[in-house]
Amino acid sequence: MPFNVQEFRSALRYDGARPNLFKCDLTFPTFATARSGGLGGAADRLGLSEKFSFMCRATSLPGSTVNQVPMMYFGRELKFAGNRTFPEWSVTIINDEDFSLRDAFEKWMHALNSHVTNRRSNVAINNAEYQADGFITQYAKNGDITREKRYKFVGLFPIDVSPIEVDWGANDTIEEFAVTFAYQWWESEGTTEITFTNA
Repeated sequence: MPFNVQEFRSALRYDGARPNLFKCDLTFPTFATARSGGLGGAADRLGLSEKFSFMCRATSLPGSTVNQVPMMYFGRELKFAGNRTFPEWSVTIINDEDFSLRDAFEKWMHALNSHVTNRRSNVAINNAEYQADGFITQYAKNGDITREKRYKFVGLFPIDVSPIEVDWGANDTIEEFAVTFAYQWWESEGTTEITFTNA
């Protein structure tokens, strides 16, 4: 087919999805939101969850991998579909001077395995207590909810909180750090079994 700009324009009906139109949502475990001397609560969790949505500057929509099972037959390799795997999910977070999000992730990981005793905290014994669900929503340019794409990460928990580099010569910058999560699987309306309700 010869090069045809008009056909390309027609194919790109909505002018392409934009990587800067997204939002992340995460509900923190109660123990990760506890203030000094407190037990945390719904207000603390909601406040941190809202802040996370604002401060999560960058991430990625998840990929999809189904492994293959090779079998040999008379010298010919045949390939069959295997099991699905889910690689880690990472987010980049803008750090505020209150360090509230950084503190929450450090508390979350400390409950999973303490720095000194090498034990899990009693508040995180059950996976339902230390695992949470996260969401990433890709928006249309006009905010049309009928064309948005949303993913749900089921049963995630942090496995890495990156260092924050500090430097006397680092002028006109804001600190950032990355958090990497392990999770059980992801779901997406229209491609898996899940149906989201608009929040």
